[in-house]
Amino acid sequence: MFLDLEPSEKKNPKSHQGDFGRVFEVTPVFRAEKSFTHRHLTEFTGLDFEMCIYEHYDEVLEVLDRLFVSLFDGLNERCGDEIAIIGKQFPAPPLRYLRKTLILTFEEGIKMLKEGGFPDIDPMADLNTEVERALGKLVADRYHTDFFILKRYPAAVRPFYTMPDPVDPRYSNSYDVFIRGEEIISGAQRVHCAEMLRRQAERCGIVVESIRDYINSFKWGSFPHGGAGVGLERVVMLFLGLDNIRKTSLFPRDPKRLTP
Repeated sequence: MFLDLEPSEKKNPKSHQGDFGRVFEVTPVFRAEKSFTHRHLTEFTGLDFEMCIYEHYDEVLEVLDRLFVSLFDGLNERCGDEIAIIGKQFPAPPLRYLRKTLILTFEEGIKMLKEGGFPDIDPMADLNTEVERALGKLVADRYHTDFFILKRYPAAVRPFYTMPDPVDPRYSNSYDVFIRGEEIISGAQRVHCAEMLRRQAERCGIVVESIRDYINSFKWGSFPHGGAGVGLERVVMLFLGLDNIRKTSLFPRDPKRLTP
């Protein structure tokens, strides 16, 4: 399936001959995960896409911007009656979002947190759920939006296959997307060079032989690429301002519920 919010040829005048520059899928996802939270399920609908990167991984963020603004607009325009009915039972303020999605660097996010009540936060550590929510509130108060993107995370808190920042390798070409202070996407430009993958796996203490087939698949050549994996139910939960993801699934599955 193609993802063509903007034709790839606008980025690269050479059209693709036998490959797809942008693809997506909508599929059931099953996770054997012991996550007993308000936002995790062991079965959910995955909305995934992958795309070539020609110049900079911001190209992926541009697609995410257009995709979600279009999605939110469509929901508000076509599903107003249904949203109003849900709002009567589960009251919540409408989701605020900008016509051009706010994108902050991780360093800018840390600066906001230090100024907003977290002076001792580690600038090179990952953000826990509490801090993410606090950042979401700070962003909402300052920029009047409940939807934003945080990019350029420290490399140490990302998987080994994340592309390092070419200017400062302490950081990475990565991004998280947030709605109402909760993460809906954790993505990155992925390393497409087999030798770099091998070196980074070794650096992270991974037995290279255990991922040999994965690394070998890149020896045949690969475009620079990135993408995102989105959980549909979590997006619905946060768009509507619900307090539990189980309210968005007809038959929610979690570590303690298999039937009905």
